[in-house]
Amino acid sequence: MTARRAVVSFSGGKDSCLALWRARQAGLDVRAVINVLEETGERNRSHGVPRSLLEEQARALDVELVAPAASWRDYEARFTEALLDLKSRGFEVAVFGDIDLQAHRDWEEKVSARAGLDCHLPLWHEQRQDLAREILRLGFRAIVVCTDSRFLDDRFCGRLYDEQFIADLPSHVDACGENGEFHTFVFDGPGFSHPVRYEITSKREYVAAPDLGGVRYCFASLRRA
Repeated sequence: MTARRAVVSFSGGKDSCLALWRARQAGLDVRAVINVLEETGERNRSHGVPRSLLEEQARALDVELVAPAASWRDYEARFTEALLDLKSRGFEVAVFGDIDLQAHRDWEEKVSARAGLDCHLPLWHEQRQDLAREILRLGFRAIVVCTDSRFLDDRFCGRLYDEQFIADLPSHVDACGENGEFHTFVFDGPGFSHPVRYEITSKREYVAAPDLGGVRYCFASLRRA
């Protein structure tokens, strides 16, 4: 029986990498990832990773990078368009890496249904601490590329996501960052044909527009090494 062709909604971070890994282990034929970029097309949304690194990461994982550019206001429309195009090319399943945020799942099921794709969440309702341990046990290697200043000070940005990072987190911060406390970029691990070589050039402050919450973030600026 031919494996069902799948696309992963992909930030390049640890949870989406684990979801991709599990989808392949379950027999899905993961051939593409959707990684939505900022309006300029230079970096991905929320994580701020340059497109050149996302392209290298996709090559290492042997997947096509589907990278629409979108604002937050037209994010859903651009994402749905990408899913519809993939459906027309024979894709059957959309994979997402969310763990337990019901509002996220509701949105993912909605856009998948619009495109005629089955929605699959391989991490759903698992314990966050267990998932964090599994990510490290499997050998995923990730760098923390963004921190939300409401939860973490800037010293956490740019660190490796490892046992020490998790141990140093304040008690109110989730080990997976499921509430948006921090974001990661995976540069090596299961399914990678080679490590993605990068370097941190600086850290930068970003404050969201008032209509998007006005929240301050710290980003690690990366480039290919």
